[in-house]
Amino acid sequence: MGRLQGKTAVITGAGRGIGAVMAKHMANEGANVVVTDVLDTADTVNAIKADGGSAIGLSVNVTSDDDLNAMVAATEQEFGSLDILVNNASIFAALQPKPFMQIDNDEFDKVMTVNARGVHQATKAVVPAMLRAGGGKVVNIASGTFYYGPPGLSHYTASKGAVIALTRGHARELGDKNIQINAIAPGLTESEALQGHAGFDPARGPTVASRSIKREMTPEDLLGSLMFLVTSDSDFMTGQTLNVDGGKVNL
Repeated sequence: MGRLQGKTAVITGAGRGIGAVMAKHMANEGANVVVTDVLDTADTVNAIKADGGSAIGLSVNVTSDDDLNAMVAATEQEFGSLDILVNNASIFAALQPKPFMQIDNDEFDKVMTVNARGVHQATKAVVPAMLRAGGGKVVNIASGTFYYGPPGLSHYTASKGAVIALTRGHARELGDKNIQINAIAPGLTESEALQGHAGFDPARGPTVASRSIKREMTPEDLLGSLMFLVTSDSDFMTGQTLNVDGGKVNL
């Protein structure tokens, strides 16, 4: 029996990339999975079902309260509860790294709204359902960029720093509700969306060279940490961020 048997997990931004890999793994561990994205979710859902898993796909913009409330309602109607939220949706691969002097206000605001406010909104939306379920787990996907501030991504780095701050604040407020909120800060990950993105070529070699584990990072490298944070193994842990980057940054 899978470690998530009987649980229902919502993963935002799971149409492709890291979110899709996480969704498939959680389904393999027995979870009912709700795959959400502004992109088409059919490939992820179909792959889960082809492996014998249980999943539905929903079109959800994490900056829309209407979308998020409909997501919660559909999840409870389909599966009866909502136990896990993975806040993965963000803007990253669509960015072209550039000096901060060249980042205009519209781009800055868009990144902050999706990456930071989206976590705030999605978490707010699921809390009532988690309370009805008797508790829950929230995992926010932050970024290792927060710890070393790479050039060319100041707005993205700021947004992921906000995710770590929200993780701490939300965890403090929900600690007595049996809802644990933690985060994972990945290093540069060769996800589906990032492959072939020439804008990140200058960072690839130096990133691998700076790691203790000298290879490229893949989405699968995050699955062990994810499972720790969504199972009872982490029941006495909240407000924390796990840095998963092959040893680039030692905290």
